[in-house]
Amino acid sequence: MRNKRTLKGLNVMAVSVNLAKALDKEFEDKSLTEILDASPAALAGITDAKAAALKELLGIKTIRELGSNKYFATAGVLVALENKAG
Repeated sequence: MRNKRTLKGLNVMAVSVNLAKALDKEFEDKSLTEILDASPAALAGITDAKAAALKELLGIKTIRELGSNKYFATAGVLVALENKAG
């Protein structure tokens, strides 16, 4: 559902997103901040061992760090470009 809101003079659309399939069950009702501050293991399909490897190899301790990592961001942009071109 979308609701128009004004935030400091900006028109903002509130968007509801169902992340249930993307997160482990215990994180489905958490706030966005709590989710972003959680270990990548909170993402469905990422085990504690995989999260530990991300921390050890790339220094990534949170979902926020994973999402803002320059290498993952670059890879995401490259995939998006390929999808637009093809």
